[in-house]
Amino acid sequence: MIPNTRYAPPRAGAMLESLRGLGYTTAAAVADIIDNSISANATEVRLDFSWHGTASRVTMLDNGIGMTDAELESAMRLGDKSPLDTRTAGDLGRFGMGLKTASLSQCRRLTVASVKKGEKPACLRWDLDALACSPDAGWLLFEGPAAGSENFLSALREQVSGTLVLWENLDRIVSGGYGVDDYNDLIDRVHAHLAMVFHRLQDGSCPRLRIHLNGRSITPWDPFMCKHAAKPWHSPIERKRTDAGTVEIECHVLPHKDKLTPEAFDSGAGPEGWTAQQGFYVYRNMRLLVAGGWLGLGQGRAWNRDETLRLARIRLDIPNTADAAWKIDIRKSTARPPVALRSWLTQFAEETRNRARRVFAYRGAYTPGSAPLEQAWRVEHAPSGTRYRIDNQHPAVSAVLDGAGEMLPAVRAMLRVIEETVPVQRIWLDTAENKDTPQTGFAGEPPEAIVGVLMTLFEDMTGRKGMSWDNARRTLLSTEPFQNYPALVAALPMTGSPSNAT
Repeated sequence: MIPNTRYAPPRAGAMLESLRGLGYTTAAAVADIIDNSISANATEVRLDFSWHGTASRVTMLDNGIGMTDAELESAMRLGDKSPLDTRTAGDLGRFGMGLKTASLSQCRRLTVASVKKGEKPACLRWDLDALACSPDAGWLLFEGPAAGSENFLSALREQVSGTLVLWENLDRIVSGGYGVDDYNDLIDRVHAHLAMVFHRLQDGSCPRLRIHLNGRSITPWDPFMCKHAAKPWHSPIERKRTDAGTVEIECHVLPHKDKLTPEAFDSGAGPEGWTAQQGFYVYRNMRLLVAGGWLGLGQGRAWNRDETLRLARIRLDIPNTADAAWKIDIRKSTARPPVALRSWLTQFAEETRNRARRVFAYRGAYTPGSAPLEQAWRVEHAPSGTRYRIDNQHPAVSAVLDGAGEMLPAVRAMLRVIEETVPVQRIWLDTAENKDTPQTGFAGEPPEAIVGVLMTLFEDMTGRKGMSWDNARRTLLSTEPFQNYPALVAALPMTGSPSNAT
């Protein structure tokens, strides 16, 4: 027996107005439009943000294969393609919603014009204001541009094939009090976002895609600083087969700030800053979906972004057959790893986090695998908590203790007071506020100040301890913080005044 049913289609205007609240930023919405261009085999996309107050507009023109009238109508229809349909390997879509939801999240009038080689041009338009005037008229898709907007589509006429997307009535962008400076700031944010999201498609000697924004070519931003000589570590590429396809992972620890020029440090921060950009970078078909964060992983409870882990970044590639398994959303901005992969991903993340934390703590002077250092401080872990102790074996400390004589109890008492008054909370607060560890290791000190300390230790080693000059130098090169000054250590004189060491 067939149950009683009712036909209950949504009201067009109400549905489209509701879909505007999906939470797109302008930059994410533009990136979604560019996805369609890539799927249409475009090699170039030209974006134009034109400021005219409340009449401002955005146009996006590609040189892809274009669409016939029937294909354009399909592209403009909401939900024309099911997310369950099998797609080509290079397809960046999934829900059949991106063009419409992304565009209408920013504007009230969306016009799309397209031309396919050998076919007549096609042009269709969604107009929310027109639908609001006729709430019971249904899903009215208008033909052609709005009156007065014809010239905004003129750039497409010069092409054999391609598609132009026009946003007008930018009510979600140009609101009360919004000015040209705000618009220019928006353009900068869009530029930074696109440089990040499509960097792998734009990079290399033969890039697959070129993007121009207001006539300026967008330079790709590499979150992993792959070409920087000071980069301390990256892992081999590892792959894991799953029911939804093969997942690929590569872990990176970026150089410490002390190893970077100011320009390189600012660039490496990315659009959201060093702390926000740490973690996993999830790609699908080389298009970035998630830029940072720890994907809800962690032992016991989910990891949060931490200042000490800002140098940790992990590249993760998933196939477009894994969208459902990874719970990719319409905006392509969130991903959740399947349960079967969580322990595998956690293993790589923990190693990367540990390495990054050490590089951050040692200001890039020490990385796992380097020669052991004689450190002035050692860490004691106990059930009651962590303590920091002065290492009596450090050459500077042992020299004082061995020569203290009757003053030894007083010296030991002094060292104990120093241990018990380490300003841990102050250091933690300053690090959190200043986004960097406090200056240590003679940072900013003139060479003569460093040489003065070096010479004192050098003379103690070669005099009182009877070490050879070469052995003393080797010891200093593996002693914190002098391992950072190999030239000064090498220049220590065999005899005479320390002024010879420069």
